[in-house]
Amino acid sequence: MNSKLKKAGTACIILSGALWGLMGIFVRSLNAAGLDSMQIVLIRSAVTTVLMAAVLFFYSKKLLRIRLRDLWCFLGTGLVSILMFTYFYFRTMQLTSLSVAAILLYTAPVMVTLLSALLFREALTAPKLIACAMAFAGCVFVAGIFGNTDPVPAAAILTGLLSGFGYALYSIFSRYALQRGYHSLTITFYTFLIATLGVLPFLNWKGLADAFTASPRVLLLSIAMGIVTAALPYSLYTFGLTAVESSRASIMASVEPVIATLVGVLAFQEPLTLSGGIGILLVLAAIVILNLRVSRKIQTP
Repeated sequence: MNSKLKKAGTACIILSGALWGLMGIFVRSLNAAGLDSMQIVLIRSAVTTVLMAAVLFFYSKKLLRIRLRDLWCFLGTGLVSILMFTYFYFRTMQLTSLSVAAILLYTAPVMVTLLSALLFREALTAPKLIACAMAFAGCVFVAGIFGNTDPVPAAAILTGLLSGFGYALYSIFSRYALQRGYHSLTITFYTFLIATLGVLPFLNWKGLADAFTASPRVLLLSIAMGIVTAALPYSLYTFGLTAVESSRASIMASVEPVIATLVGVLAFQEPLTLSGGIGILLVLAAIVILNLRVSRKIQTP
C-alpha cells in the first residue's frame, strides 16, 4: 500500500478521534438550553444529513446513488451502530457514573480487533494486542474508574457493554460498505440519514421547538456540532479505513477520551488527576506502537 496514503489515513483517524473528543462542549451547552439526550442525537444526525447532502450535491451527485442490495450496510452503520450505541450509552449514564459509562463504551477497540480478525482475517499481531490493551487501560485511567468505590449495577454493565458493541460496529459495517466501492462521503450521508429517521419516533417535539425559539444560539450550536463532531470526523474516519485496518483504526481513535479530558480541564476547569495523566500517556503510547515500522517478515501480504 502507498505509504503516503497510509500516513494520510492514520492522520485522518487520529483527527477524527480528536474531533469526537470535543463533543462535551456542545452537549453541555445544548443541555443548558433545555435539550435532552435524544433531542441532541436528532439535531446532530439531522444537521449532518443536510450538510452531507449539500456536499454530495455540489461535489458529485453520483455519490448519492446506492444499490438496494447494499442497503443493509447503511442500516448497520445508521441504526445498529449510531442509534444503538447512543441509546445504550445514555442509558448507562442513568444507571451509573459517567466514568464507568465511558470505560464500558471504550471496550469498543477490543471488540473491533476481535471482530476484524474473525470477519476480515486481520492478523492479531503482538503490537496490535499490546496497543489494544494499553489503549483500554488508558481509558480506564482517564475515566478515573479506580476512584469509584460504588458497586456497578448488573444492568449498567450490560447496557454499557452494548454501547461499546454498537460503537464498534461502525468500523465493521463501514468496512463492508467500502469493500463494495462506496465513497466515505456516501457512507457518512446515508449513515446519518438513516439514524435521523430512526430517532424521529422517540422525540419530545414540543421541547425541541421551545429550545430553538428561545434562543438563536441553539441553531448555531447545532450546526457547529453537526460539522465538528459528526460530518467531518465520520468522513475522515471512514476515509481512514481505506488505508488502515479496522482494529488499528479503532485503537487510534481512542485519542477521543484524552481530548475529552483536556477539554474538561481547559474549558470547564475540571481537575487533571494523576490517573488522568497516566491514561493520556498510555493512549498516546498505544498510538505510537501501532505506527512503528514493523518487520516485513511479520506483515500480512
